Amino acid sequence: MRQRHKRKGSPEVHLGFQIAPMVDVVFVIMLFFMVMAGAVKVENVHNTKLPGTVSTATDTPMPDEIAIRIEDDGQVYLNDDPLDTPQDKTLPDLASNLYQLRKSSDASKSEVLVTIYANELAKYERIIDTLDALSRANSDPAGTFCATKITNVSFQAGAPE
Repeated sequence: MRQRHKRKGSPEVHLGFQIAPMVDVVFVIMLFFMVMAGAVKVENVHNTKLPGTVSTATDTPMPDEIAIRIEDDGQVYLNDDPLDTPQDKTLPDLASNLYQLRKSSDASKSEVLVTIYANELAKYERIIDTLDALSRANSDPAGTFCATKITNVSFQAGAPE
């Protein structure tokens, strides 16, 4: 009979910490980041100046801001003060107030900014009446010379915010 060789169970073999696979993984990751670094876009610097205070040698005149509001019923307001009646087509109070504002802005050497706020249901006819009052305020009934005129007029639909 043959003798069978009995295999002996081998004790667990501890190979230790394998550094070679770890180094391979680190090199692959490093290679990935090196390749991707070439694809990064370089951001350019945009030199912008933010609004702020600037010192000047002379005083800068601030413009006079005037708000004219036209309501749905035809009532006209100058800086929240009602003027004339909704039925008055010539708007004499508005024209005289605008004329006085133009004269005072001429004396202070500042410009006048007018914003017309017309409600959505205000009649176009009333807006034209207001523009006529502005043009009468620019003309000088006494014939005296005035250097400034109301030329900066803007429109906005709806009530002021």
